[in-house]
Amino acid sequence: MYPSVKWASFWMACCGKPCCRVATLGNTSKSHGSLFPPLLPAGEWTSWFNVDHPGGEGDFETLEAIRFYYPERICARPLSIQARTTKWELPKEVGEVVRFSPQEGFHCLNKEQLSNRTCSNYHVRFLCPVACQLSCAIGIPNKDCTGCICPNHTLLGTVRRADGMPLADVPIALADQPLTPLAQSNRWGQFTIRGICAGDSTNVTAKLERFAPGSASPVVNGSGTSLVEITLHRLEQLYMVTSPESKVRMVGEKVRFCCSAQGTPEPQRYYWYHNGMLLNWKTYNYSRSLVLRDLRTHQAGFYHCKASNNHSSIKSSAAHLTVISPDVPACRAQPEEYLIKLPDDCFQEATGSNFYNVGHCPSTPCAGNSSDGLRCQDATQHCCGTQRMEVREIHCTGYILPVKVVAECGCTTCTRPKVLVRGKASAADDGEPLRFGEIYLGAEKIGFTGYQGTFTIEVPPNTERLVVKFVDRLQKFVDAIKVFPLDQRGGAVYQEVKLMRKKKPVDLASMESNTIPLGEVSGEHPIGEIVIPPGSFFRSDGQVYNGTVKASITFVDPRDIGTVSTASSDLNFINAEGDLFPLRTYGMFSMDFWEEETHQGLEVGRAEIKMDTDLIKTLEHTEKMKLWSLNPITGLWEEEASLKLAKKKRKKREERNFLIGNLEVRERRLFNLDVAERRRCFVKVRTYINEKFYPSEQLEGVIVTLVNLEPRPGYPSNPRAWGRFDSVVTGPNGACLPAFCDSERADAYTAYVTATMGGEELEAVPSSPKLNPRAIGVSQPYLNKLGYQRTDHEDPALKKNAFRINLAKPNQNNIDETNGPIYAYRNLKECDQAPVTANHFRFYRVEEDKYEYNVVPFKETDLTTWTGDYLSWWPNPQEFRACYIKVKINGPHEYMVRSRNVGGSHPRTRGQLYGLRDSRSIRDVDILNSSAACVEFKCSGMLFDQGMVDRTVVSVIPQGSCHRTAVNSYLREYLSRHPPLVENNDTMAFSMLAPVDPLGHNYGIYTVTDQNPHLAKEIAIGRCFAGASDGFSREMKSDRGTALTFTCYEKPVGTKSFFQRLLESPSQTLTEMRREMSANEQLRGPSQVVSYPSGLRTVLQRRPSRRRRVGTSPIQQQGLEKQYSSYASFSEAGHLRVLLPSAAFPLEILEFLIVRRLHDAPPSSWNVTEASRSVAGASPFQTFFTPYLEQARQIWPWLLGAAVIGAIIAMVVKGLITLGTRKKKRSMEETQPLLMEDENYPHLTYQSHL
Repeated sequence: MYPSVKWASFWMACCGKPCCRVATLGNTSKSHGSLFPPLLPAGEWTSWFNVDHPGGEGDFETLEAIRFYYPERICARPLSIQARTTKWELPKEVGEVVRFSPQEGFHCLNKEQLSNRTCSNYHVRFLCPVACQLSCAIGIPNKDCTGCICPNHTLLGTVRRADGMPLADVPIALADQPLTPLAQSNRWGQFTIRGICAGDSTNVTAKLERFAPGSASPVVNGSGTSLVEITLHRLEQLYMVTSPESKVRMVGEKVRFCCSAQGTPEPQRYYWYHNGMLLNWKTYNYSRSLVLRDLRTHQAGFYHCKASNNHSSIKSSAAHLTVISPDVPACRAQPEEYLIKLPDDCFQEATGSNFYNVGHCPSTPCAGNSSDGLRCQDATQHCCGTQRMEVREIHCTGYILPVKVVAECGCTTCTRPKVLVRGKASAADDGEPLRFGEIYLGAEKIGFTGYQGTFTIEVPPNTERLVVKFVDRLQKFVDAIKVFPLDQRGGAVYQEVKLMRKKKPVDLASMESNTIPLGEVSGEHPIGEIVIPPGSFFRSDGQVYNGTVKASITFVDPRDIGTVSTASSDLNFINAEGDLFPLRTYGMFSMDFWEEETHQGLEVGRAEIKMDTDLIKTLEHTEKMKLWSLNPITGLWEEEASLKLAKKKRKKREERNFLIGNLEVRERRLFNLDVAERRRCFVKVRTYINEKFYPSEQLEGVIVTLVNLEPRPGYPSNPRAWGRFDSVVTGPNGACLPAFCDSERADAYTAYVTATMGGEELEAVPSSPKLNPRAIGVSQPYLNKLGYQRTDHEDPALKKNAFRINLAKPNQNNIDETNGPIYAYRNLKECDQAPVTANHFRFYRVEEDKYEYNVVPFKETDLTTWTGDYLSWWPNPQEFRACYIKVKINGPHEYMVRSRNVGGSHPRTRGQLYGLRDSRSIRDVDILNSSAACVEFKCSGMLFDQGMVDRTVVSVIPQGSCHRTAVNSYLREYLSRHPPLVENNDTMAFSMLAPVDPLGHNYGIYTVTDQNPHLAKEIAIGRCFAGASDGFSREMKSDRGTALTFTCYEKPVGTKSFFQRLLESPSQTLTEMRREMSANEQLRGPSQVVSYPSGLRTVLQRRPSRRRRVGTSPIQQQGLEKQYSSYASFSEAGHLRVLLPSAAFPLEILEFLIVRRLHDAPPSSWNVTEASRSVAGASPFQTFFTPYLEQARQIWPWLLGAAVIGAIIAMVVKGLITLGTRKKKRSMEETQPLLMEDENYPHLTYQSHL
């Protein structure tokens, strides 16, 4: 029977918690909670109970007494309670104080009543939960009806790391009740849980600090027990796998940007930003991808995403969206200016220089087909490129040079060159190669190094940060994790990877405390030490190891500048906002422990690391010092622990203070003592072809490395300790290198900067005997503040490949410091886009005596400038094949050697010029009067249409009085077996149809194929220098692997030059010359003009002289001819009239003018008369020298007839050779011009053509 409405309204409930309610008639003296809750828990009310009467101390309707008398009528855990008097009155109505709760029952004490009243007789009832309706497939419901239990079942489990190492003290729970621990793992990682059911829906979870939660389902073995193994993965910083790509769209089109991140745990949320502003999720409904429809111009800009979880965040790189209006052309049709250098005898009057504008289309993205607008990556990318080319003729001295220029630009398919990283891995101490070492790209093994430690890595598309790990299978070297800079425009970057050799192992007693010092500089205190407590070594199964431990601790000490090349990674970490931040290192170390007998690896539990505070120069670093570990997948450093200043409990003799932190070796990782640094700047560096520093002759693809240095304690300057390093690949506008800088002290941080290209070290601008701001590229007085010094500043014997500067942060209030070369960190864009006239530091290649000319221009440092043409030197933009021939020269000097490359067998290119290559021979330091040249020639093979092979006709021509004395026998045999043969009747040159096969050093031919033309050429040249197909050298070996041998003669000292003889006896000199020319004419065929740049004709030292010499420059020649044209000229009668000035007039100028006039007229116009000289002291214009050449004009028709007779004789001789005489003659089809060289002025070389 239910109570009345009045009574039913009086109740108090304590759902699951002990509580007390006190009520009085009319007023509530005490109340805990609401007296009338609005809602009761679901359940059923029991009947009313009255087991006590109010006699004695009061009325007690306790739950214990009710359960004793009526056990079947009361539930185990009542949810609520109601009370009334036997007269159905409420306690409040009778004015009595009562206490009750569903856990204890009802109490009414007589002593608590007012006016000595006694308690009334009360009834109570309880609210019990509805009977459990839970249905268990396995087991029975528990008491709370919250789950199923199996009283006779036992769960056995193990918790391990990803590498199999057991984890101790890990709380274990069910996945659906994570807050209720059921067990904890022991030191072997094992745990036992009884009474739970192992069904398909059962999941067991484990949580541990610094690890992501792990769970697993038990496996039943049918015997009342089940097994489960839980693997916990270490928490890892999120890293970006896919970043959004830049795209171009028209107004009204659509676009999709995508990004993807990985880490442990996986990212939970993605955010998208436009120009740094967060986009509204409700508006765009984005996740991993962002879709924009019906684009408008205001939506153009930069987009990036941010991924995050409860542990970390990461930001992607920004993608640029270009939105083009329909009335705006996709590309500018007019090509940009692009100057190529011509041979020195191709001076252009229009420009007043030796440069010619061939045009260039900038490879900027343009809008193509938008049918795949909602793809993450466009199937076909479109860029502005060459639409049409035209053939032009360049008039040089005595010949015409063809060239193809860009006439029109348009939107075409982008050229996608491969991106490669090539290099060599070797030991830092003795250069021992890493033979067959394993190479990992992230977590994937992609290959091995070669026997010489060489490697090639093809970079996956859209890679922003290339992390490569090198592992020595023989365990002689420490694992090296390198972050390689990339040239995103394609091609290859050459890297020298230096490995640190593992330290010799020492013996440790596993059950004793061990202290291992960290420091490698002799005579200096260790930077710190590692303290390992007793019993801290474990086997892989978690068992404590008791025995002798072999320990190898390898420390990279930053106080030794030589260790910077062995450091791993690039010393960066990701902060809480997902941004990349730099670290300043105080030392890196790796640890290896193994058993003495079995050589099995051992794990280390908790250890302690100490660091000497006296070695921390910057005071704030003492408070910020942390221990970091390197993630081998991402190449980023992750925080392990903070180091705190130890309490002073030192011995009396101990004077050092230490920072102390806990080191828990959970995996084999490289550790680092670092400080996050926010004082950052950028340093602008440019690299040039030579020391002339022309803006149009900048080098791209050069790896520039900046190493941050700090003054060591007690030293104002040297020696210094390095703190971090960064490498950047130069582009068309140089490179901006991040560095630490300080605004208060100019020398607080200093930098050591180097530049390499394909393994070749570039030179820095000298700083002694005095600074030259124009050459260094930095104006005063900022240059003095930066303290620029090249490495040989104090000792000329040192190398010249680097410079040091103070990293003084620019003062924005000082106008002298606002134009570079150091920029504030927020001004990266300003640094990247700085004009070439702004301050910057410079490197340059030591000028090489070589010249290259392509009929179809191509910039080898920018593969996007490749143009598909039959006359392209490189026919395939995905594969560049470099071919070199080694030419030995026997002679006292170094000589220029040219290769002239013409189409041979292809009908579209037969007889047409591909290009020219000049290279100067290099002396062999071991062989007297011997040098060799590695001359490039165009390889035979398919042209760009891949339709037919063209065998290039290659002519190798040394300059000077040289004749061929030997041809490699293997090469001669190969050419005879692969006809047709090119006749080589002229011993002053050698011609052949270039081999199609990649011949080797046995033939004197060196061929290398690579995705980067510069690297292919560098490798081929290195092999050519060494004379071995599998070698590499920077020192010329002239007697190894040669294809051709020439012998060059020099006239004895004292022999009069042609000009001296012409002045002393003009009639006799010209008669002798006429006789020689007539004799040569009978043996010569049609002449050809070989245009050697005048700047490359010197046969003296390789490095150009600083002394100004008249006549070496075409620009100078033009000026001389105009200024002194009246000194040598032809009269109307055909007489060459020459003014002979006094001795003050430079003789070389007069010689130059005479030869120029002889070039202007054929020998038939020469007249010879007597000569007269000026009287000493007379005016230069008062005395004349007039040679008359009448005799030569009369003899010239006879010479012409002799030439015809000579041609007939040559045909007869050729027929005899065909019949088998094979006797070498002095005739040739394509002959060299007659070279007249002044021995006294070897830089003046002239040609006379018949």
